Amino acid sequence: MKKAAFVIPWFADDIPGGAEMETREVTRHLHEAGIEVEILTTCVKEFVSDWSENFYPEGTEIIKGVPVRRFKAAKRDKDAFDRVNIKLMNGIMPSAAEEEIFINEMVNSPELYRYIREHREEYSAFFFIPYMFGTTYFGVKACPEKAVMIPCFHNEAYVYMKIFREMYSKVRGMLFNARPEYELAEKVYSLEGVKTVVMGTGVADEITSEPDRFREKFKIKEPFIIYAGRKDSGKNVHTLLKYFGEYKKRRPGDLKLILIGGGEIDIPESAAKDTIDLGFVDKQDKYDAAAACEFLCQPSKNESFSLVIMESWLCGRPVLVHRDCAVTANFARESGGGLYFGDYFEFEGCADYFLENRQTAARMGRDGGRYVRENFAWNVIVEKYRKFLEEMEEEDKTDNGRL
Repeated sequence: MKKAAFVIPWFADDIPGGAEMETREVTRHLHEAGIEVEILTTCVKEFVSDWSENFYPEGTEIIKGVPVRRFKAAKRDKDAFDRVNIKLMNGIMPSAAEEEIFINEMVNSPELYRYIREHREEYSAFFFIPYMFGTTYFGVKACPEKAVMIPCFHNEAYVYMKIFREMYSKVRGMLFNARPEYELAEKVYSLEGVKTVVMGTGVADEITSEPDRFREKFKIKEPFIIYAGRKDSGKNVHTLLKYFGEYKKRRPGDLKLILIGGGEIDIPESAAKDTIDLGFVDKQDKYDAAAACEFLCQPSKNESFSLVIMESWLCGRPVLVHRDCAVTANFARESGGGLYFGDYFEFEGCADYFLENRQTAARMGRDGGRYVRENFAWNVIVEKYRKFLEEMEEEDKTDNGRL
């Protein structure tokens, strides 16, 4: 089997971001399984840096056994890009000319695209992640016959851009993190002839947890709900805090809400007395907290996957998610490991159900854990990738034989 390349706008072993983490973990596990992989990226440091600044030197370095090839980023007109991007952020579709500005003035590397064109025969496939960046658009354009997208689609204005609809309907394949993402792509893009797989994201399923250890370490005796993740309005944490405050008014008692993760958010007075913000904790403390909670609440409406939901299930606890997030609500339905809410009274009803039916809640947690191990354990994901690559090579041989 030829080597496979993963193409991403920026890459390092420690930068945050869902696509960045997925790339790190997928390539590492494929490498450890004996599948030859490389990462192709720019010299840009990370998402929040200047996309014209070449922070890293050009060339190849080895990170945890995986070659990382870096190419110079092009200079760009940030102001022109921002004028178009602000429209998209507000749900306003740009003109055709503005779409060209958007894709040409974001992070790009002509040297990267030249490398893909000139070396494409050395690779079985180029996996592009995520969809909205120049490295994906122009990378796909350089080798559509070997282009496989891991798009990380959300139902947002960018998905509906005409240039994306035209280019991404030509790719060889698309891999999706969850079924609702595939269903969205099927509505927006022409996927006839595109090899599609609902792949999912790998999860480390060998984690262990001890609830009593968490309670003893943090001196928390009361029952509690947990939220784990970034604390900002984009994750809809303000809604959880508001609903929890209302719940405490209507259901006085010793139930607490524990927040784990970075960021800052105003905690309303109604919830302040019963909310404990632990900030960042190490992974083992997070797993122990998940095992000790009544349930984990993931209120975000915009997820392409949710590692904390999977971790909660692996720790044996059910989850409560927002019904407006197609991905997490689908996970809850498919697994039988959670419930979902859309307004306060649904939140109240779900919380009451978990607290009043502890045996059922425990069973839901176990069902969720089984769902994770059967669908997202790394050995399962690696074999899905191996099968996908083998099928691509076999199709190429058949097509060449016809020629």
